[in-house]
Amino acid sequence: MFDIGLGEAAVLAVLALVIFGDKLPQVAQSAGRTLRQLRQMAQNAQADLKDGLGPEFSDFDPRDLNPKSFVRKHLFDDDADPLGMSGETAAAPAYKAPALAVDERPPFDAEAT
Repeated sequence: MFDIGLGEAAVLAVLALVIFGDKLPQVAQSAGRTLRQLRQMAQNAQADLKDGLGPEFSDFDPRDLNPKSFVRKHLFDDDADPLGMSGETAAAPAYKAPALAVDERPPFDAEAT
């Protein structure tokens, strides 16, 4: 979530000690309490939303509102590889051209080009 390294975290810890001093445990406790309350409020809002939508939307997941997960869920199969990186496609092609012999030239259509 936050791209901070070990050195940056140490600098932040030292700054927190300097700024808050002996009140750091109380500040950490109130920050933890606030985060817990925010998490509980979010869970209550999700539960209220599911209750308000009714049984038709029993499989509703708010994480599906994220555009990336929405596209992944509705356009691609779970087992499909959308980028074709696995070497196999999700669906068989409708037409497969016959294989050519080693020295055989592919067919040419003068009207098509």
